[in-house]
Amino acid sequence: MTGILVVLAGVVGLVIGSFLNVVVWRVPRGESVVHPPSACPRCGHAIRSRDNVPVVSWLVLRGRCRDCGNPISARYPLVEAGTGVLFALTAWFTGPSWVLPALLYLAAISVALALIDLETHRLPDAIVLPSYGVALALLALASWNPGGEADWTALGRALIGGVAMFLVYFLLVLVYPRGMGFGDVKLAGVLGLYLGWFGWGALAIGWFSAFLLGGIFSLALVVLGRAGRKSGIPFGPWMLLGAAVGIVAGEPVWSWYLSIM
Repeated sequence: MTGILVVLAGVVGLVIGSFLNVVVWRVPRGESVVHPPSACPRCGHAIRSRDNVPVVSWLVLRGRCRDCGNPISARYPLVEAGTGVLFALTAWFTGPSWVLPALLYLAAISVALALIDLETHRLPDAIVLPSYGVALALLALASWNPGGEADWTALGRALIGGVAMFLVYFLLVLVYPRGMGFGDVKLAGVLGLYLGWFGWGALAIGWFSAFLLGGIFSLALVVLGRAGRKSGIPFGPWMLLGAAVGIVAGEPVWSWYLSIM
């Protein structure tokens, strides 16, 4: 059962990845993600349905527009394939579980937000703000757990985690506004919902991992001469990666930490 779920999630991820390419391009520009249909930026020809098959179409076309031969960035199939792999790993992690839809949604917005933040140093409200409602609804479904035993304590923990993460990041922005933006604060609330749902250890480790991983990366850039001490480095991707660490390993790592204390 889990194997079939993993394969299905991977296929869905490929399709979602194709859509995320549109989101990453259009949302920062304030454009609709549904209209007009995708077209070649050089010749303006609409992309045919047969040329919209994730990964396969790019390979068949050898990375070029069918009409004008303009190169198509390799990022498109990489995002599609990467999202497919991420969805498959998520399904493998949860197995058949009502929390899977919530985590698949988180995986999808993580891909979009990380790429947008790396390119524009922004975390668009158009993605982040609706995620509060979507995350709460999906986590509530996971807590209800139809067909099994409900766990409303997890939902209450999620609400506390969301508020706590939002307030902590808000205070950090007030104390050191050059360190991060208010987009990070709004994203923190969403990630706090997820981390709190999984447990207090997940919340603590997820929060700490973002700063640890981001700090290591920044230090490496400074040592390699790729950035200075005052260089602006997007923090959103590290928040998302830290949350993933917290969800996957936060509880066992936190238990281990408490045991050695």
